Amino acid sequence: MNRDIARQSTGSTRMQAEFDLLADEYCMLHKANVAITGESLEYFAEYKIADLSEMLNRLRLPTSKILDFGSSIGNSLPYFRKYFSSSEVSCADVSARSIEIAQSRFPGQENYILIDKNIPLPTASQDVIFSACVFHHIPHDEHLYWLAELRRITKPGGVLVIFEHNPLNPLTRHFVDTCPLDMNARLIRGSTMRQRALAGGWEDARVDYRLFFPAMLRLLRPLEKHLGWLSLGAQYRMTARKRA
Repeated sequence: MNRDIARQSTGSTRMQAEFDLLADEYCMLHKANVAITGESLEYFAEYKIADLSEMLNRLRLPTSKILDFGSSIGNSLPYFRKYFSSSEVSCADVSARSIEIAQSRFPGQENYILIDKNIPLPTASQDVIFSACVFHHIPHDEHLYWLAELRRITKPGGVLVIFEHNPLNPLTRHFVDTCPLDMNARLIRGSTMRQRALAGGWEDARVDYRLFFPAMLRLLRPLEKHLGWLSLGAQYRMTARKRA
């Protein structure tokens, strides 16, 4: 077996076992963890999809086929349906139990994919790859493998959009350090994620920071669209393109 594939397979097996175990408690654990912000789990899920929609509409990029890489128990699904009602959405995860829960929570026409050694989708089949706070769960020495695999299934001219926790934000570090879901997580700086995307064959990679103000300061949130350069947001959005 190829050494990279063997290492990736070991990492996927560990993540599958970890998230199969925690899948039934995911919502409860996550809600308790974000309660300090004054916002709900649903707020953060919709924030990312709304942000994705605004960016893709502004750039006039195609959205007919979207992959949610690391879709977990389906928290993003209601918002994909809201903002991308005409798109074909595929939900991919390493945890069979998480997929089962997602299907029972949000029955519908989405395509569910169990990830193992690769992503069982055709080459150049997706317009948009979306991933929300997944890469900090993937062993860092496997990032290039998965970035290349995601690039394989993306159409020429397609886009990769990764949201991740920002380790430069102290509240984010506290959330991750105290959340059972992140017991094996290693956060990634935005600059590092950008460099890895470029090394994985993506182009035009850039980082924009997000989520600066908790609920008590929500009146300041209109300012966030001007603060993407400021590396203190609770999360960041890394975007990249595949050469057309």
